[in-house]
Amino acid sequence: MDRSHPSFPVFCSQGRRKMAPTHVLRCCQRGLAWIPVIFIALVVCWSYYAYVVELCLFTIPSILEKVVYLAVFHVSFIMFVWSYWKTIFTRPSTPSKEFCLPKSEKEQYEKEQRPETQQEILKRVATSLPLYTRTGAGAIRYCDRCQVIKPDRCHHCSACDMCVLKMDHHCPWVNNCVGFSNYKFFILFLTYSLVYCLFIAASVLQYFIKFWTLCRRKSAENCPKSDLPESHAKFHVLFLFFVAAMFCISILSLFTYHLWLVGKNRSTIEAFRAPVFRNGPDKNGFSLGFSKNIAQVFGDQKLYWLLPVFTSQGDGFSFPTRLVTVDPEQPTECLQPGGLDKGAVEGSAEQTTPLSESQNRLLGKDYHIEEDHKETHILKSDESEAITISIESES
Repeated sequence: MDRSHPSFPVFCSQGRRKMAPTHVLRCCQRGLAWIPVIFIALVVCWSYYAYVVELCLFTIPSILEKVVYLAVFHVSFIMFVWSYWKTIFTRPSTPSKEFCLPKSEKEQYEKEQRPETQQEILKRVATSLPLYTRTGAGAIRYCDRCQVIKPDRCHHCSACDMCVLKMDHHCPWVNNCVGFSNYKFFILFLTYSLVYCLFIAASVLQYFIKFWTLCRRKSAENCPKSDLPESHAKFHVLFLFFVAAMFCISILSLFTYHLWLVGKNRSTIEAFRAPVFRNGPDKNGFSLGFSKNIAQVFGDQKLYWLLPVFTSQGDGFSFPTRLVTVDPEQPTECLQPGGLDKGAVEGSAEQTTPLSESQNRLLGKDYHIEEDHKETHILKSDESEAITISIESES
């Protein structure tokens, strides 16, 4: 074959040597990233064998107790595995094409060296996008790696090498990014794993005590005869209790923390770094009240809350927000109901920004903001129909 033919791919040997180690290293990193998931899978498989076979079949003498334990165990086991599977294999949502720069603006952005001019280009493109958050310096949030304008609550994950919508964190135990598409699955995974460990620890406790006492009296004289079989099952039962209790304690703290985040409608990133709006940072900028915050993640239909099926509200690109003033300690919030004219809020246009149509639909007709540590006063102006809600923190 003639290698000088134009259609034959020609590679630089030096470039090929440089690319090969990088490709191998990347493959090794991807393979090693599955080690925590494989470890969890092995522990779960062993716990199933230890509980079903060694405890229920070989240790528990009562038939009724076996049936009840096996029924409850399998329900919690199925829900735990189902939610864990969905958390792992649900691909994170990424920004759509409308957040990419058009070809002409992209070329102009790449050629331009001055940050001020680059920001002007981004602002022209962002005028048609539902964006309310900015960088700490007040600039448009742009990802040079993915070459997209970041939607609200979107962040770049270095492990996944992509921008993830409503990114919460990258979890090594699921080898996936937890964000808008699988955050509900992650919460349910924590819920059912906690239930799974609690049930195992509670049901194994009495047999753990019996085996532990039996082991301590093994060498004693006149030891009372035990009704438990003398087999290797006691080692599985003893170790099963320790493992279940250990995982239960570690999961409980993480589960409690994420329930608090859901109630506040914050992500882990936003809990450590408050989102910056046009009027400044506000850690409660996306909080709509406890009940609506729960609905943002779990949806409106309570029938599906405990099932690992996607029911979260919104599209991941825009979110309903509270509109705040520059002072985050004593904010004044202005909400624009759908029935008001645009002219009614023109006087406060520089301090607040009206919500988009999709956000108004999510908020619905009820514009109440529930805060445990704040008092809400509703004032109606005679000169306009705008509704102003002033919230003052208690001293």
